[in-house]
Amino acid sequence: MIGKITGRIEYRAADHVLIDVRGVGYLVYCSDRTLAGLPGVGEMVALFTDLVVREDLMQLFGFPTLVEKEWHRLLTSVQGVGAKASLAILGTLGADGVSRAIALGDWNAVKAAKGVGPKIAQRVVLDLKDKAPGVMAMGGTVAAATGGAGAEVIETPAPAAPAAQAPASAQADALSALGNLGYSPGDAAGAVAQVAGDAPEADAATLIRAALKLLAPKG
Repeated sequence: MIGKITGRIEYRAADHVLIDVRGVGYLVYCSDRTLAGLPGVGEMVALFTDLVVREDLMQLFGFPTLVEKEWHRLLTSVQGVGAKASLAILGTLGADGVSRAIALGDWNAVKAAKGVGPKIAQRVVLDLKDKAPGVMAMGGTVAAATGGAGAEVIETPAPAAPAAQAPASAQADALSALGNLGYSPGDAAGAVAQVAGDAPEADAATLIRAALKLLAPKG
């Protein structure tokens, strides 16, 4: 399994790049969002990758973060969602947007991706809703473990501002706290995602308080 490659971009196409790794060229297919964020031809880049092997095909798909790679893996596990549809969803929403849409059950957001119909979008939300908390928590774990710098895999990145990484870690902490209070992963993720969408810079304590209000019995 090729899990990550680092090399120089030789050329860019509409849906992939050719990356030269010590004289070996790898074609790596990426979402529109990922391609837009890559450096120019001749620049160095590193991407997490997923290798798909079939009888008549071998393809590498590239992702800027481990969280996005994990969402790709989960999305392609849904019946009817192939690599192309997964990249379309990730390209439209990004990893955070996918987490939020699935946690909130917002299949219309998923349907906004090119080539994804309502039935597939609903299936994605239903099949993956209980898995959203784990991926959201993974984002916080990666950010905490790397101090923010490891979340970006392009070589020699500029240091990330600490505030830009706080929301991911805060969401992971809030999910953990709500789980300890007995709330189901799906309910906790939905509440945290809704609060984070309204207040993206909220810290863990703020997320927990607001999520508890949403989860409180009505009436």
